[in-house]
Amino acid sequence: MSGQNDVAADADPFRVLIVEDDRSQAVFAEAILRGAGMQAEVVAIPERMMEAMERFDPDLVLMDLHIPGSSGTALTSQIREHPRFEYTPVVFLTGDQDPEKQVEVLEHGGDDYILKPVRPRHLIAAVQNRVRRARALSSSRQAPAEPDRHPVTGLHTRPLLMKLLAAQLASGTPGGALLVEMGNAAALRKHYGYAAFESLINDAGRFLGSLTGEHATARLSDNAFLVVVRGGDRGWLDGYARNLRDGVGYHDFKTDGETLRLRCTIGYTTFEHGFTDAGEVLSACEDAAREAQGSPIGLAAYVPPDTAATSDIADELRAALTSGDDTLYLAFQPVVAVAGGDDAQFQVLVRMRGPDGNVRRAGEFLSAAQHAGLMPQLDRWVMEQALALLQKRRAESRPMRLFVSQSPSTLAQDSYVGWLLQALERHNVDPPSLVIDLRLDDAVVHVVLLHQFCEQLVPAGVQFCLSQFRRGEDANQLLQELPLGYLRLSADFAQQPLPPELHDEMREVIERAHRLGLQVIGQAVEDPQAAAALWVGGIDFIQGNLVQRPEQALDFDFRSATL
Repeated sequence: MSGQNDVAADADPFRVLIVEDDRSQAVFAEAILRGAGMQAEVVAIPERMMEAMERFDPDLVLMDLHIPGSSGTALTSQIREHPRFEYTPVVFLTGDQDPEKQVEVLEHGGDDYILKPVRPRHLIAAVQNRVRRARALSSSRQAPAEPDRHPVTGLHTRPLLMKLLAAQLASGTPGGALLVEMGNAAALRKHYGYAAFESLINDAGRFLGSLTGEHATARLSDNAFLVVVRGGDRGWLDGYARNLRDGVGYHDFKTDGETLRLRCTIGYTTFEHGFTDAGEVLSACEDAAREAQGSPIGLAAYVPPDTAATSDIADELRAALTSGDDTLYLAFQPVVAVAGGDDAQFQVLVRMRGPDGNVRRAGEFLSAAQHAGLMPQLDRWVMEQALALLQKRRAESRPMRLFVSQSPSTLAQDSYVGWLLQALERHNVDPPSLVIDLRLDDAVVHVVLLHQFCEQLVPAGVQFCLSQFRRGEDANQLLQELPLGYLRLSADFAQQPLPPELHDEMREVIERAHRLGLQVIGQAVEDPQAAAALWVGGIDFIQGNLVQRPEQALDFDFRSATL
């Protein structure tokens, strides 16, 4: 109790970022610190650390020494390179008792060294003392202004670039944006290691900045950069994209004593398509970037959907969204834990009744909705209905969890995050009861957009699920880049008989997901043999007609469910 009183005496709770890949160790440290009245957040993936630093702004970093794909000392050096975190205390928590390691971490910018296992009281005292001293020193120094430039590459920071992009759109200034993707990130990281890869991409960013000159440029993600240009029509932008591609492609980069060249792909768009916010521009660039990756020349311009080609189905949907009747409705399919339990959770599925009374499944009208520009309106309708149900069930003391799919065109809207946060508050919904489904194919194309969306919703408690998952370099990288809680496997894994190669892939995917702390859902399960194969593979949840077909009712008996 004394620890809580000490923390309460400070103006703000102490904020501690825990960088730890071992889930049990991370949960242990987080629970102790939260119990002492501190705010704690866990990062298990090295690539997410700097994003968490910038968003969470910790008073102290509790760092594991040995992290797969990197090391605590390398990550500490990365922290120290950022002016904002030059004086942020970094305390190492490790089971390595080698005294030479203690000297090594201090030489690399560490401030303290605590051996595992650690008593809760010792951990709390060490953290509190370091934070108090750091806050005292910080108050005696003038706080530096938020930097407009990245300290290593000299490029604009991502938040500043998005503000500049939004301002340019608002002013009506002509121009465009280009999404530049460097090389094969997964293969490069695997070959050279995390630290060398990060140095290589920083070198690429510096060189790209020399090519873009006066045009604003920022690093958006692991190997992607956004360039915002003023002026120039479609023809000029095409030539500019070619110059950037060739400039990067023919430059010699050095890493680990080797010289290599990076293949650069670019998706771009002009502002002549009537974008209303920065999110729409980013989504358009990502659509084009996907085309560029499959193009022999590595370039592609954004081509907007033909919104004039509205089919009869799109007209039906438009009328249903405005009528307020029961033409549109939700159906629900249970997601059942194989280990048993009475937690109620359902996948939300949207249905539409046609003029002839027949029911259309989502797959029969979502394409028309996309082409007609109706997806944002439909997604908001589905989300509003889902939140109202969560509110109702909570009021009845019958809480449940809903998995709700949302499209990239909806998430790209600048206003959507604010609307969703307000809707959660308005409906008094417990945020962890909402899981937003992101399809793998969409996530691969819109990874930058989705990463920004997720990092705004995760602090509020909303969870995310990556759906239709199959193994692949891009897919595996997404597991590390997105802050996921769930993974839903592709329906391919519910085949019977399951081919041996798919069986091996399934086990590998489930094991990888569990190492990352994700819970895995097997979907489209139609027969007991498929359920048994998934169960043997280590699945956490089963979903499919074997359990129950989608229905409008929410009366499934989870307590008595057996697989």
